[in-house]
Amino acid sequence: MHGLISKIETSAAQRDILVAILVDASSALPGCLSYVVAKDATDPGAIWVTEVWDSPGSHRASLALPAVQQAIAKARPLIAGFRERFETEPVGGHGLVLS
Repeated sequence: MHGLISKIETSAAQRDILVAILVDASSALPGCLSYVVAKDATDPGAIWVTEVWDSPGSHRASLALPAVQQAIAKARPLIAGFRERFETEPVGGHGLVLS
């Protein structure tokens, strides 16, 4: 298992647009067991993305998918920066189906 938790900065005016792009692009990602996009409760220009993958290789391979490349191209101008980024090793929990 491979997990990522990332904080992405944008402007408050563009946050909902960025959220929609990321959510839309997350519908068909081979090897992705969970992809959650959340608005930061205290920072109106920040979002958190929490991902669980069956392997680091599946995550890397997803970055080459045409739909993901298109989403990256749309999202890039809206992103002011990346803040915290954590790699984790998920072991289970409610909603996570382990193979």
